[in-house]
Amino acid sequence: MRLGHKRTAIIDIGSNSIRLVVYEGPPRLPATLFNEKVMAGLGRGLAETGRIADEALAVARPALARFAMLAREMEATEVRTVATAAVRDASNGNELIAMAERAGLTVETLSGEEEAMAAGHGVLSAIPDADGIVGDLGGGSLELVRVHNGTIHERVSFPLGVLRIGALREQGKGVLDRNIAQRLRDAGWTGRGIGLPLYLVGGSWRALARLDMHQTGYPLPVIHGYTMGADTVARIIRTLGHISKGKLRAIPNLSSGRIPTMRDAASVLSSLIRHLGPEQVVASAYGLREGLLFQRLDLDTQRQDPLIVAARAEGQRLGRFPEHGDLLDRWIAPLFADESEALARLRHAACLLADVAWLANPDFRAERGLEVALHGNWVAIDAYGRALLAQALFTRFGGGTESPDPLVRLADPDALETAMRWGLAMRLGQRLSGGVASPLTCSALAKSPGALELRLDDGAGDLYGEAVERRHRALAAVFGLTAACVGSDGLSRS
Repeated sequence: MRLGHKRTAIIDIGSNSIRLVVYEGPPRLPATLFNEKVMAGLGRGLAETGRIADEALAVARPALARFAMLAREMEATEVRTVATAAVRDASNGNELIAMAERAGLTVETLSGEEEAMAAGHGVLSAIPDADGIVGDLGGGSLELVRVHNGTIHERVSFPLGVLRIGALREQGKGVLDRNIAQRLRDAGWTGRGIGLPLYLVGGSWRALARLDMHQTGYPLPVIHGYTMGADTVARIIRTLGHISKGKLRAIPNLSSGRIPTMRDAASVLSSLIRHLGPEQVVASAYGLREGLLFQRLDLDTQRQDPLIVAARAEGQRLGRFPEHGDLLDRWIAPLFADESEALARLRHAACLLADVAWLANPDFRAERGLEVALHGNWVAIDAYGRALLAQALFTRFGGGTESPDPLVRLADPDALETAMRWGLAMRLGQRLSGGVASPLTCSALAKSPGALELRLDDGAGDLYGEAVERRHRALAAVFGLTAACVGSDGLSRS
């Protein structure tokens, strides 16, 4: 196991799919080491028969046996198996539980409230400042959770999963919408989302976001945080009314297993927008499984910044000198003293990633830095933030001061120029220090009238070589200053 972190496995027995996810990494935001699902459809037909179909049980049996064995072989220190609506509601749910037990698994059957709590905590783990309604649409149920100020508030669970919707639609036009409206009214949830975002959890809803990203030519392939308005959802419904399954299968990263439920998922979402009243919907890649992990953390760990935690872990995994990123950030900070807290946070993340491309071919390190920033599995960062992170790393790894596509479509020129300056400052710090700590601790950057000073302690003057001087001059130039190397006595050495 890497970096001394334990591996944790979650086997999620859902109404639509059974999934194994193995996590490893810092507790606040462990990375996904392995992820596999089987579309067992345990909840299909449940509304009509009240039981899990024999065909679904037949699919579940080898999936559970495989997942149990894989978790053991991967040396997961904890294997947590949870079941949701289908097992909870089916008259023969105990058959599936017994099947799992024969595979060596202990199943926790979550209540609707426990499912809602986990989904809400999953969103908070990735979007700490989330303020709105979390909607978790599974195969067998729909959970709604109010999240605000980092905590879970009211929550409710309805038997409205995508595998139950077909039966309602077959009863006639408008039946589904009236059913949802009545349930929300009876639960006191009508209009509870007015002016707030609705955070979308669940594979069927993520498939809708993926479709819209494809249709609009969205420049990032990252679904987490993707935002849509009510008019967009209406357009998606119209599209699903005529688009062929073949065209849907051709969309990159759109799970073919979700195609049969996309129309029903869109119908549920449309009704929720109408009766809850959210101003926009936001896709979340984090949900129940991540929430189960997050719930077990102590409060101090929960409050850690997940972007910084993940960037530090990635820098330690891919960089040469694990402690260097935090020190580099402190070293360049005096040049950016007037920046907002939000920008300073992004700059810190960039510094933590300042060495991630060193193993790449030298001609492609800038592209590698760009890719890490844009496509990394980061959370608590939007597309604008990813663009600034990408610009900083692109420049730091020798890509120059230009902004490559798609950065100019994600952030404004002034912000990208700021990030480019971070990159040049990081580039100077890495060259001066060789990536180790000591040269940064005996030097400092400062702006003075007309000059960008690199101040060196006694005995550190030999660090100022030709390559360092070139990078110093390049950094000073983007500030409209001259480069000055200054000794501890205040005298210029350049």
